[in-house]
Amino acid sequence: MRQDLQSARRLRPVDLAREHGLSTQAVRNYEAAGILPAAARTAHDYRTYTPLHAAALRAFLALLPGYGHQPAAAIMRAINQDATEDALRLVDEAHAQLLDDRRTLEAVEAAVGDLEPLPPERGDMFVGALARRLGVRPATLRAWEHAGLVRPHRDPRTGYRVYRAADVRDALLAHQLRRGGYLLEQIAPLLVQVRSAGGVAPLGALLGDWRARLSARSRAMLGGAAALHTYLDERSGHAVT
Repeated sequence: MRQDLQSARRLRPVDLAREHGLSTQAVRNYEAAGILPAAARTAHDYRTYTPLHAAALRAFLALLPGYGHQPAAAIMRAINQDATEDALRLVDEAHAQLLDDRRTLEAVEAAVGDLEPLPPERGDMFVGALARRLGVRPATLRAWEHAGLVRPHRDPRTGYRVYRAADVRDALLAHQLRRGGYLLEQIAPLLVQVRSAGGVAPLGALLGDWRARLSARSRAMLGGAAALHTYLDERSGHAVT
């Protein structure tokens, strides 16, 4: 009777694959990567899976949208190696990163809101004048230039740096973010987005999309965590039986 029950609980690779529209090779690849527990083998060396493997696959696929492939795979490998504490730490790190991303978004929104409008008649500024306006040293502006935060032009006659209206805008935004504690390498890609958006005004739609993507990621992480919790319960019950 027990042998019949075990046989009824056996699943083929195609059974796991069909539920999610995957190929059987994908299922085998997940097993080889440690995302699924190792499968048992028949006398003819065919893989046999169980509902535990099915729960592992559901958990991994649920983790993917919110956590990404590499973190999700690392979480599953840790669990399957009985390193549950390591897996939970990876989950915590992913949620901490999401919180950090939200704080970055809020800092950018605040910095954009604090920018003074630039009158169209404002003339070009040289490094000394801009440094005085920001309350920084000229060397700081040169460091920002080296990091890609500002891109002043050069006067063809003197070779002096000339900051036009868009350059002043970038410097003001960089200054606000630096005051918020953000690193140069964190600010640079944000300023690239400002430039590609054509200025600060169109950035509103970009920031709205960014916030929507963070919210979607947060919800996806909730779903992934729920599936992971189910898998952990399945493993506990499997260990008991």
